[in-house]
Amino acid sequence: MSNQLPLKQIIQALEQLAPPSLQESYDNSGLITGNPEQMIQKAILTLDCTEAVIEEAIQVQAQLIIAHHPIIFSGLKKLNGSTYVERTVIKAIKNDIAIYALHTNLDNMLYGVNHKIADKLGLQSTRSVLKPMYNQLCKLHTYITEDKADELRNALFKAGAGQIGHYSECSFNIIGEGTFKGDGQSNPALGRPLVREHARELKIEIILPIWRKNEVLESLRKAHYYEEVAYELYPTLNAHQEAGSGLIAELHTPMKETDFLQLIRSKLHTGVIRHSGLTGKFIKRVAICGGVGIFLLPDAIRKEADVFITSDIKYHQFFDADSNILLCDIGHYESEQFTVEIFQELLNDKFPTFAALFSKTNTNPVNYY
Repeated sequence: MSNQLPLKQIIQALEQLAPPSLQESYDNSGLITGNPEQMIQKAILTLDCTEAVIEEAIQVQAQLIIAHHPIIFSGLKKLNGSTYVERTVIKAIKNDIAIYALHTNLDNMLYGVNHKIADKLGLQSTRSVLKPMYNQLCKLHTYITEDKADELRNALFKAGAGQIGHYSECSFNIIGEGTFKGDGQSNPALGRPLVREHARELKIEIILPIWRKNEVLESLRKAHYYEEVAYELYPTLNAHQEAGSGLIAELHTPMKETDFLQLIRSKLHTGVIRHSGLTGKFIKRVAICGGVGIFLLPDAIRKEADVFITSDIKYHQFFDADSNILLCDIGHYESEQFTVEIFQELLNDKFPTFAALFSKTNTNPVNYY
């Protein structure tokens, strides 16, 4: 029998994978319906949450639907069942089914939607975001005596600080002299109250993602042995190397364009590929953006990609390839269909006895004749 979990525990795991702060301003990721305290025994994993998916959840007695696309993008002014969105929400609430969506916050993670496409195509060297995000990093400065520095650094690393690209446990350390004077109510770890003390201290500088700030500061306070922990937290202008739009990857062996198109059809199960004119070049460097990604075409060209895989390309936008790149529209659903595998892999890893089932409902609204 599967294990029951509080919804808030599942949400915590999902948000560690895809922090809500990374979603775009127009998005509505997160808990759409449901109570975080609700107990969940079974979840349905889907790209889209529709009435048919709610009905499927009822039939298999699932209390949670985890979707990539939020069923509600903008505010609902009425709930009278006049639209498919309203009917879906009403049915979920009536049957006590929670809906949680991970959308652009998952798109904007390096190991999210685009990485899964790269995996399916067997691409290599996939640790490169096509257009990195800014304003997602901050820098922590703190101070401690040398004999306790390793213990503190280890706690900060464990909490998610010190990761720079391919390198972890990164910090910079400077020896200096600190002064302090406790009042009559203080209980200093070093020296005596009411006396100005001088101490040889190590200044630790360490970078961290903004969404890890609370965890890192909590670890700082728990691991530090000073009564009052001195620290500064600064925003940085650096690009986050593992957060942003799209992905750049490479084929192990270059391929002819027609062979690569056949690879896409085979591995991504696409009914049709709309593409720009063939360039006559071999395909080696591949740019990817699941969903609507044409806004990244200049970035793909600038990073010398031979092909750009995305969806929802308009007629005139194909001209923008201008023989510089092979532009491929594989379909919106087709580009994101494997997202459910990311959900299942996470839940199986975090909660091995929890039942997380792929939806059997085909939610692709586009049909091919």
